[in-house]
Amino acid sequence: MQSKAENVQDYLTEFPDDRAEYFKELRDTILSNLPKGFVEVMNYGMIGYVVPHELYPAGYHCDPKAPLPFANIYG
Repeated sequence: MQSKAENVQDYLTEFPDDRAEYFKELRDTILSNLPKGFVEVMNYGMIGYVVPHELYPAGYHCDPKAPLPFANIYG
């Protein structure tokens, strides 16, 4: 689900009640298994997980100013 939310918490409030519980469970699973140092961000209108510049200074090859994407799974 794409959104104009500026942060993850706002994005999560947009889910319909009948799906919110499933996405919370999915997100909790991802966060508990995310490699150390990777971060959750809003990216392309959905929650994404990135390798921040602190871990990979070169950034994303198409736009070095952007962190390296790890996964966008909520689309």
